[in-house]
Amino acid sequence: MTRTKSEKQLKYQSGFGNEFATEADEGALPVGQNSPQRAPLGLYAEQFSGTSFTTPRLLNKRTWTYRIQPSVLHRPFRQIENKLFVSKFDEVVTTPNQLRWNPLPMPEAETDFIGGIVTMAGCGDIFAQTGIAVHIFACNKAMTERFFYNADAEMLVAAESGRLKILTELGVIETEAGEIAVLPRGLKFRVELPDGRARGYICENYGGHFRLPDLGPIGANGLANPRDFETPVAWFEDKDGDFELTAKFGGNLWTTEIKSSPLNVVAWHGNYAPYKYDLRRFNTIGSVSFDHPDPSIYTVLTSPSPEVGVANCDFVIFPDRWLVAENTFRPPWFHRNFMSEFMGLVFGQYDAKEEGFIAGGASLHNQMSAHGPDAEAFEKASNAELKPQKLSGTLAFMFESRYIIRPTKFAMETAELQHGYFEVWQTLPKNFKV
Repeated sequence: MTRTKSEKQLKYQSGFGNEFATEADEGALPVGQNSPQRAPLGLYAEQFSGTSFTTPRLLNKRTWTYRIQPSVLHRPFRQIENKLFVSKFDEVVTTPNQLRWNPLPMPEAETDFIGGIVTMAGCGDIFAQTGIAVHIFACNKAMTERFFYNADAEMLVAAESGRLKILTELGVIETEAGEIAVLPRGLKFRVELPDGRARGYICENYGGHFRLPDLGPIGANGLANPRDFETPVAWFEDKDGDFELTAKFGGNLWTTEIKSSPLNVVAWHGNYAPYKYDLRRFNTIGSVSFDHPDPSIYTVLTSPSPEVGVANCDFVIFPDRWLVAENTFRPPWFHRNFMSEFMGLVFGQYDAKEEGFIAGGASLHNQMSAHGPDAEAFEKASNAELKPQKLSGTLAFMFESRYIIRPTKFAMETAELQHGYFEVWQTLPKNFKV
C-alpha cells in the first residue's frame, strides 16, 4: 500500500484512541500538569470533555487544549432555520417497504458543507443520546468565515466525490473517496473544498462513541488495525474578523457572531480528537471454505448500546476482496434482519445489485424487511463458474442499527426515490421441483 496525497502533505499521529501530545509552537504544552497558574506563551488552558468526569478510565475521553482565547468569547446564540438538516423522524409514517434513492444532485446555488446537509433518515432520541441520523451532503462553497460544532453527536463523514479539507480546533484532516473522517461531539471546524465541490454521506451518531469492534477468535490482528487510524497534529490560525459560529444543539441550528477564529489551539494533549481512516487498508476477512459469512465480519467501527452485541450503530464496509468459497452462492444472501440497514455506495458496483444502486445513492432495508440480491444478480451468481474471483474497484458501506431507521419527509417525497425498487425481485422464478 502507498501513502495517500493527504499523508504526504499533512502530518498525522498514528493509532486509534491514543493519548496524544502535540504542539504547533515549541513550548506551548505545560510540563507535568494540565492547568498551571499561567499557561505557557500566554495561552489559556481549556479542557474538552467527551465523557463524564467519572466515566471509567478505559472509556474516558478528554483533551486539554492551550488556546489563544477561550471558547466562551461569543455573543448569545439565536435559533436559525434547520432547512433539511433535521433530527425529528416522525413527520411521516415509517414504511416497512424496501427503499432506494438515486444520488442527490449537486446544488446550483452557492452552498457550503453545513448548508448542503440533507437528512435522509434517523432513529433514536438525541435527548436520550441513542440512535443515529443519516445525511447526504452536497456542497460547492468553502466555509471561509463560518465555523460549526455539533453538540448532539459525533459525525462520521465519508466523501463520495471531491475531497474535503476539514480544518478543526485540533488540526487539519483531508479526505477523499475511500476515506472517512470522524469528528467528535462538540469539535469546532470548517470545511474547504480542494476540488471546488464535494458530495458524500454522514452518520450522525447520538449514542456511544465509535470504537473498534472486539475481534474474538480472529485474534490480535485483522479488520481495521489501530495503527492505520490517523489523528492530526496541532495546527492553529490566529485570525480576527467578522465570523459566524453555527451550532447544532437539541436538534436545532443556532448561530452567533464571533470576532476571531475558534481554531486557535496552539497545543493539546489527550485522547478526544478527530481522526481519519483509509478504508482501503481494511484487512478483509472472509470464508476460505464455504458459505458467505455474516456481514458483521466487515465491521470497521461500532457504537455499542447497553445490550452487549446489539449495536447502536455498526459501520460496515464491502471493499475489494477475493471470493473463493466452494459450492456457495457468493453474493450476500436473502435476509430478514433484526437490525436495520442503511446502505450507500462510494464507487464501483455492489455485488448483490446488478443495476440501480448508484455511487452517491442509498438504500434502506428496515427491521425484518426482506431484502437480498436482485433477480439478475441471483441468476448470474447461481450459474457462475466458481473459480477464485477478485472484486475490485468497489466500496459499499452500511450503517446498521438496532433501532428502526425512519425516513424523513424529504426522503419519501424527493424525486430521487426509486418508486419501482421492489420490481428488482419480482421476476425471481419458482425453481422448486419434487
